[in-house]
Amino acid sequence: MSLLYEIALTLIPGIGDINGKKLVNYCGSAEAVFKEKKSALMRIPGIGEHTANAIINAKPFDRAQQEIEFIEKFKIKVLYFKDKDYPLRLRNCEDGPLLIYYKGSESLNPPLSLSIVGTRRATDYGKWYIDKLMEALSSYAVVIVSGLAFGIDTAAHRSALEHGLPTIAVLGHGLDRIYPGQNRQLAKRMLNHGGLLSDFPSQTNPDRENFPKRNRIIAGLCDALLVIETGIKGGSLITADIANSYNRDVFALPGRFGDIMSEGCNWLIRTNRASLLDSPETLLKELGWLKEGNVPQVAQSKLFIEYTEDEKKIIEILNRNTKAGIDKICIESQLPSTKVAAALLNLEFQGIVKCLPGKIYQLI
Repeated sequence: MSLLYEIALTLIPGIGDINGKKLVNYCGSAEAVFKEKKSALMRIPGIGEHTANAIINAKPFDRAQQEIEFIEKFKIKVLYFKDKDYPLRLRNCEDGPLLIYYKGSESLNPPLSLSIVGTRRATDYGKWYIDKLMEALSSYAVVIVSGLAFGIDTAAHRSALEHGLPTIAVLGHGLDRIYPGQNRQLAKRMLNHGGLLSDFPSQTNPDRENFPKRNRIIAGLCDALLVIETGIKGGSLITADIANSYNRDVFALPGRFGDIMSEGCNWLIRTNRASLLDSPETLLKELGWLKEGNVPQVAQSKLFIEYTEDEKKIIEILNRNTKAGIDKICIESQLPSTKVAAALLNLEFQGIVKCLPGKIYQLI
């Protein structure tokens, strides 16, 4: 029964993810939102009379029941923002989806995650670099995330599968269709080695305005975003801005001067919105993923401190990764964010870790 109300809440025009989560947190549940009085709804910060009226007058339950029948028929997994399986990386994004629909075999909380975006008019240079990158990543447990569009997205998904890497597509429409249709077979392959994800219910068309909304999931679902070929006004620049706002690492592949398909990447690098990516090894090193031996260890003088079990887990993670954000630490430790934050604060007081800009942590 709770799923009916959770889906119904997303169907009310104008609510949005931020206000939707605010309503649930104030009222206690999605069901309670629909049963709350208008006067009480209007007392919630950010919920004015217009939104309160929209909730009171809404009749989304027949449509929500249709959606439940659809997801049951096609075995689609629905993840509500309060569910334990909801992607932890998205949970810490203020505008992360209230609810997502997912069909696939790969966990949405993988140890390592890389999103790749770029132009729909990919050149041989962009495709070549993607193959080179996937070859370098093939020995790492990394999930590749993209948007199933023509060009760079398609090349990233296809190359990931060819190199044995799971890959997830974030769609700008419901899971009852595949757009573009030419990628239908590719999408089917991904179901067994990755998955398809959307925050749009079935019967949602791939309209132009859906794709910027889709891009926030691509930006939020990763540890780092890589931009490969984009024009100076490409949608990938929007995704890069969102990733920066989420404190994700952003990289861009540089191109030749005057190359239209590299103007956006070069601009990102020139304006310090992205780090220059000159090789796959640079990416691995910058993200602390590189397997080769130079992993920093805790100073010997600090090994005699009595650590809690939570602190030991975090130290072990930072030993492996060089540096990591709270999202990544939560995923690898399987600890709730409250416990991770408390343990990190204590480790800071003891001089074991330090906090870098963007709430990134590393051992001292």
